[in-house]
Amino acid sequence: MADEESTEYYLLLCDDPSHEVVLVDCGPREMDVIRAVHKVTGLSLWHSRALARQAPVTLLDGLSPYRAQSVVSVLQSAGAGATWRQEPDPGERVDPSP
Repeated sequence: MADEESTEYYLLLCDDPSHEVVLVDCGPREMDVIRAVHKVTGLSLWHSRALARQAPVTLLDGLSPYRAQSVVSVLQSAGAGATWRQEPDPGERVDPSP
């Protein structure tokens, strides 16, 4: 690299906080919800079933608001009770109820 050339680096900060998707309950159509969990998480059906049966549980985190809403929509259309919320800041006290 010649002396005339210089490289500048910038740190980009995002003001939009990340969001998480919480599966509240499976509802009456458990198999449909397990397939939806499999679809949105990419986990195996076995792991998706284990996760769905642990409800309430956080399925995904670090999502944009649009992506979180989309995931909740897929889960709700399968019959699940699901919600999305802003992730708490590190060190922030969290209320365990969704």
